[in-house]
Formats: sequence, structure tokens, C-alpha cells
Amino acid sequence: MKPKVLITRKIAEPIIEKIQEYADVDVWDQEDVQIPRDILENKISEIDGLFCLITESIDASLIDKAPNLKVISNMAVGYNNIDVDTATKKGIMVTNTPEVLTETTADLTFALLMATARRLVEASDFLRDGKWETWSPNLLTGQDIYGATIGIIGMGRIGEAVARRTKGFNMNLLYHNRSRKPDVEQELGTTYVSMETLLSESDFVVVITPYTAETKNLITAEQLKLMKKNAILINTARGGIVNEADLYEALVNGVIWGAGLDVFEKEPVPADHPLLTLPNVVTLPHIGSASIATRMKMAELAAENLILALKGEKPKHLVNKIDFS
Repeated sequence: MKPKVLITRKIAEPIIEKIQEYADVDVWDQEDVQIPRDILENKISEIDGLFCLITESIDASLIDKAPNLKVISNMAVGYNNIDVDTATKKGIMVTNTPEVLTETTADLTFALLMATARRLVEASDFLRDGKWETWSPNLLTGQDIYGATIGIIGMGRIGEAVARRTKGFNMNLLYHNRSRKPDVEQELGTTYVSMETLLSESDFVVVITPYTAETKNLITAEQLKLMKKNAILINTARGGIVNEADLYEALVNGVIWGAGLDVFEKEPVPADHPLLTLPNVVTLPHIGSASIATRMKMAELAAENLILALKGEKPKHLVNKIDFS
């Protein structure tokens, strides 16, 4: 008898067919609608494998309802939506999809930086709303990028990829990480500095660190006050790393100049969220990895992790410690 698998969102048909070779597959086939919690709770009691997204909260109460579950395959790099400790205690493998989205997310990060600095969304709306009547010396003026100082918080794979992109703009590159990376410093000519120095000296502060207990509310009013008044904050990591209420106050009161956000503490972000009302904020719906090719690679890797786990083999990207002896 084949193991049973639940896929919590419609994905490419070839990926589903690949999983069907090894398992009986149940797909929540509404691409733009999240699977309701009650349906997820009902279905999880019968499955051996779960293919999910970061939108699903796979918490302890849900895991406790899954007596046969062997693997949770997350189609994402991050996995803070999963109670990994509970899964580990129950011998359930948790996997993710790193590496394949590094360059795409770095592209988006730099695109967001540029759009915020040069007020591209604001300018597009200005034009479409019929407000462009004449040229003016101060019309929609923004911040220079070329030759500016950028500070990257989190020098992992994506942080390094963002750092490489700064070279074409002749930017002065600072970084802060939980550990120094001499090889990166040598390759990219970047400088390791304290968090305080990075915040006070950077024209652009890019948050690209993982979301953990240590990085939750890493950026609050205290850190924002250290930044330059013309500085821009970019967050393409996770929403909870930046305190959104403090960021709103800083933007309204001119503590910093602007912000570009691809992530929010609560997603989907409510339409009446205060940050969405500000002209000096560029907001995106968590599309860091949203290229056609990258999303396909993520799905393929999540499927491969899932299949290996169901076969009793170690998945390529296992995030918890499971005994395979």
C-alpha cells in the first residue's frame, strides 16, 4: 500500500505526478486560497507525508493529530511555521528548500532597494493618476545608490548574493553577522562591524537574517534612532525581525527616510495596515523567490525531500536531527 500525502496548495502538475509514483496524493487545489485549518486538521490524521508552504502553521496541536506522519516537507527556506521540536520528538522529519532561491531573492532585494530609493512606485502612481503637469527640480527626488554605503544584517547565502550585487554600484559594504566571514571579506571587500556601527554609518540597511528567537524584534525604535535621517531600511527576511509599530513611527516622524518591505509579521498583511498608508514605503506581498524557474525548482526539491523521507532515506535538506540507524 502506498503512503498517503497531502499537498496544501496547487502546484505544477509534473511535480504532483512525480509524487504520485510513490504515494497516494491529496491536493488542496485552490491555488490562491489557503487550506482552511479545520480541513487541514481533518486530513492530517490520515497522512504519512505533508507537502506544505510557509502559510500553514504546523504547530504542536496539529502534529499531535498526525499519528502516521513521517515527514513535513516545507516549500521554503524558512521553517518557523513548523514546530520543529515537537516534530523531532515524534521522529518526524522536517525539510526545507534552501540554495535554489538564493539568486532570485537577492535580485528582488536589490530591486526593492532601488525602487524605494528612487521612489518608483510613487512615481508610477503619480503618472497614472494624471498628476504629471510639468518638470520640476524637486519632483519625486530620491536617494543615490551608486557610491552609497550599504549595511547587510545577515551574511548567509542570500546576504552574500546581495553583497555581490553592490559591486556594480561601487557601494561601500558593511556587514554584521553572528560570526565573521573572512573569506567573504576578502572576496567582496566588505567590512565586519558591530550592529551599532552598521546602523549609524549605512545609507541602506538590508535585513536578510533568519528569523529566530534571537532575531525577533532585532530592529526596534532603539535601533532605528541610530540610523541616518536619509537612510532606507530594506527587509526581505521575515516580518517579525523588524518591529512594525516602531518602524511606522520612525517613518512618520522622519527618523529614517524610507523603507522597502517584502515581508510582514502577519501575512497576508491586512489592507488597513498602517505601513501601507505611507508614501515612503514600498510594500510587496512576500515575492522574494517569485520567479517562474525558482518556484519550480523549490517545488521539485520539496517533492524530492518528501519522496526520500517516505522511502526511509535521509532527505537532501533535513533541518532536524532524526536517527536513521
